[in-house]
Amino acid sequence: MSLPEVLLWQRLKGSPQGIAFRKQHPIGQYRADFYCAAAKLVIEIDGAAHDMGDRPERDAKRTVWLEEEGYRVLRVMGADVLKDADEAAQAIVSYAAAPPPPPSAVPLPVNGEDFA
Repeated sequence: MSLPEVLLWQRLKGSPQGIAFRKQHPIGQYRADFYCAAAKLVIEIDGAAHDMGDRPERDAKRTVWLEEEGYRVLRVMGADVLKDADEAAQAIVSYAAAPPPPPSAVPLPVNGEDFA
């Protein structure tokens, strides 16, 4: 685990506000930095390495797959954790506690009409 991940784990491992988190949790072919099953929330801690090479494309592909599988994905900058780990952890807990937004409504065809 990176230093930002260690700092967050120190704050998330005790189920703050009754919300349980797991570290290095496998999901499909991926491993989430942190996972909250109750909120179906994947938390990824991004550092400078996430901006290099093919990493941005790999991260985007991973996020798309996770979201298609019904997970919410929260990306947190490692620099923000290093700046104030308590604040970052509280933001994660608050996000996990919030209900997910409703799925976007797709209008249905009227009287059997097709959409163009």
